[in-house]
Amino acid sequence: MHKPVTAQPKHAAAEPSGLLAPDTSGMNFYRADQALTDLLRIHLSQALFRHIEPHLDRLGELAGGRLDECARLADRHTPVLHQRDKFGRDVQWIEYHPAYRELENAAFGEFGIHALSIRKGIMGWPDKYPVVAKHAFTFLFNQTEFGMGCPINVTDGCAKLLSNFGSDALKAKYLDGLTSTDMSKLTQGGQFMTEKEGGSDVGTLTTRAVQEGDHWRLHGEKWFCSNADAKVVMLLARPEGAGPGTRGVGLFLMPRFLDDGSQNHYRIVRLKDKLGTRSMASGEIKLEGAIAYAVGKLDRGFVQMAEMVNSSRLSNGVKSTALMRRAYHDAMTVAKNRVVFGSRIIDLPLGRRQMLKIMLPVEQALSMSFLTADALDRAEAGSQDAAALLRILTPTLKFRATRDARKVCGDALEMRGGIGYVEEFATPRLLRDAHLGSVWEGTGNIVAIDALRRAVGRHGAESALAADLHARLDDSASVPQTWRDNLRSLVDRAVGYAREVASKSENEADARRATSLLYHVASAVAFAWEAHRIHDMRGDARRLLLSRLVIDHRVSPSDPFRLTENATQAKIGSLLLGDRDAGMSEVGELVLAA
Repeated sequence: MHKPVTAQPKHAAAEPSGLLAPDTSGMNFYRADQALTDLLRIHLSQALFRHIEPHLDRLGELAGGRLDECARLADRHTPVLHQRDKFGRDVQWIEYHPAYRELENAAFGEFGIHALSIRKGIMGWPDKYPVVAKHAFTFLFNQTEFGMGCPINVTDGCAKLLSNFGSDALKAKYLDGLTSTDMSKLTQGGQFMTEKEGGSDVGTLTTRAVQEGDHWRLHGEKWFCSNADAKVVMLLARPEGAGPGTRGVGLFLMPRFLDDGSQNHYRIVRLKDKLGTRSMASGEIKLEGAIAYAVGKLDRGFVQMAEMVNSSRLSNGVKSTALMRRAYHDAMTVAKNRVVFGSRIIDLPLGRRQMLKIMLPVEQALSMSFLTADALDRAEAGSQDAAALLRILTPTLKFRATRDARKVCGDALEMRGGIGYVEEFATPRLLRDAHLGSVWEGTGNIVAIDALRRAVGRHGAESALAADLHARLDDSASVPQTWRDNLRSLVDRAVGYAREVASKSENEADARRATSLLYHVASAVAFAWEAHRIHDMRGDARRLLLSRLVIDHRVSPSDPFRLTENATQAKIGSLLLGDRDAGMSEVGELVLAA
C-alpha cells in the first residue's frame, strides 16, 4: 500500500456514530486516493513521481483543509463588478473575496498549475512537466474548488497559443507574464469565444476586426467571458473583408491594459449570475474599438483556437473527474460512519450497491483522463499514432465524464440525505458545479458529433483507438486470457458500431450512444491493463473487477426482471469497497464467474 510521506493528520471521521456522519474536513485527498498514486506510478518515470509526490501530498492536505474553507467562502461571496474608481473615473474593476485570492495564490503561485507544461523549473523540477503530471495537480486542486479551474486552464491555453503561433514580439511582451508563478508578475489569461449569434456555431460570429497600422481594432460583443478581467485574452474576430464561416475568422490577442496603463477599449457590461462556479467572474463584454494583435495566420484562427479548445476539453474531463472523486470521498465517509437500523450504511446490501454505482464512473473517468493525458504527451513528442488517438479520446472523455459527474454528485448528495442539500456541506456546491462541465467547451450533442463525424468519419481515429486498446490487452499477460479475448471482441464491435454511425448523416441520432460505448469499452480495457501493471508493482489486481463491472452494467444488455445481487457480485463489492488487496488469481476467478 502507499506509504504516507508524513504522519497522517487526524480526520474528523474517527468512529462510527448514530449522529450525523462527518464530512471530508481534514482529509488529505492525495493519501485517500490509492488509485491516483498507482496510475501516476504507471504513467510517470520513477524519478518524476518521487519528485512530485511530496508536492501532491501538500496539495492533498490543503485541498481537504484550508483551501476547502476558502472555496466555501469564495462560492458564497461572489465577485462584484465596479464601474468607477473612488475618484469617479470610468475605471472598471472586479472585487474578489480574500478567500478567492488565497485560492489563486495556491494554484498560480505555490503550485504553478497553469504553467507546469510550459515553463521549466516550477517546484524545483528542471524541465517542463508532462501533461500527466500537470493534471495530477489539476485533479487534486479541483476537488476543493472547481471555479478556479477555468482561469488556470485558460491562462495555460493562452500561453500555449501564444507560444505556438504568436510572433516573436508578442511572445517577448506577454509570454513570461502568462507563465509566471510570481503573483506580482502574473498576467492571467482569458478566452472569449461565445457570442449571442451562436455558441458552438463559431462560424456565425459577428465581431469585426479592422486593421490600424501594426494592430487591429475590434468591434462587437462577446456573450460568455469567463475570467472576465483577465489581463491577456485570446479571442476570434472576422477581419474586415474576410469571407463567411470559420475560414474567415482570425485569432487575436487583446490586452486588458494598454502600454500607457489605461484600460483597453472594451467594457464588462455585467457579470453572469450562474448556477455554479460562482467564485469565478464570468461576464458580457462589449468591444468598442479594442486594440488587439493578430496571432498566427488570419485564415487559420479557428483551427488554431481549436487546439486550445481540445486542451480545455481534456482539462474539463479531469476537473469533472475531480468533482466525482470529491463526491465519492464524501459519500464513502457517510457510508462508513453513519449507523442506521443498527448497521453502517456500507454494510447494507443496497448501500454497497449505491456506493459501487458512485465508484465506477469515478474510476472510469480517472483512468480515461490519464490515458488521454498520456496520449497528448506522446503526440507532443511527435507520435502521429498518439495524435490520432488523442483526436478520439479527447471528445469521448469530455462527453462521458462530464455527464457522469452530474449524476455522481447528485447520488453522493443523496447518500448524506436531507442534510446533504444544505449549503454548509460541500455536496450542493459539487452538484451545481458539475452541471457546467457538460456545457463548457461544447454541449453533449456537439461533442458526440465531433467524436463521430470528425474524429471517426473524417480522420479515421477509431483505428488508432482500436490499435492502442489491442496493444494494452497484449501487454496484460497476467489477466485471464478468456477475459482479454472478450474485451478484444468488444473493442472491435464498439469501433465497428462507431464507424457505422459515422458513415451516414441520418445515423446522427446514435452518436451519443456510440461515443458512450467507445468510452465504456476503452475504460474496461484500461482497467485490465492497469490491474496487470499494479499487480506487478504491489500485488493488487482489484481494478480488474472494475473492468467486469463496466461490461456488466454499461455495455451488456440487462434483463430488468433478473435479480442482480448474488455471491459473486457481493464479493466484488466487498473487495472494491474494502481496504484489502487481492491478487490476480482471486480476482480472475471473480471476473470469469457467471
